[in-house]
Amino acid sequence: MTFAPDVTVAAVVERDGRFLMVEEQVSGRRVFNQPAGHLEPDESLVQAAVRETLEETAWRISVEAVVGVYLWESPLNRQTFLRVAFDGRCRDHEPWRGLDDGICRAVWMTREEILLREDRLRSPLVMRCLDDFVAGARYPIDLLTHLAPNAQALGRHVSA
Repeated sequence: MTFAPDVTVAAVVERDGRFLMVEEQVSGRRVFNQPAGHLEPDESLVQAAVRETLEETAWRISVEAVVGVYLWESPLNRQTFLRVAFDGRCRDHEPWRGLDDGICRAVWMTREEILLREDRLRSPLVMRCLDDFVAGARYPIDLLTHLAPNAQALGRHVSA
């Protein structure tokens, strides 16, 4: 059996004491999550966080720092996720943009409002990332290194 965790990213975006969240339809349930999703081929972790946030919320963000790196196994199906969470800052809103399939809406919520919906969070990672952010966890983006496809041959790399 091959162990292959799903690599995902999430953006913790705070504005005026509220956090950007998505309400999404997953397996017949409506759940809340940070803007998040899977890393795609040929993109960096930072690029994935920016793309996922735009696709799920219609907000363009910049990524300021790494909040944390989390490994979690779902008790339902034993699927393992490696999530990199980022501190994101809103830049532009494109309300005319359609949201990804499965996304019901983007919504700004306080930590308390999110905590009241703890039974509707997509995974325990949602609250953990949020609490780490609130506690001030921030790590430099250059903690992450994205090697270009031919970096070994050329001796080049691209950070984040």
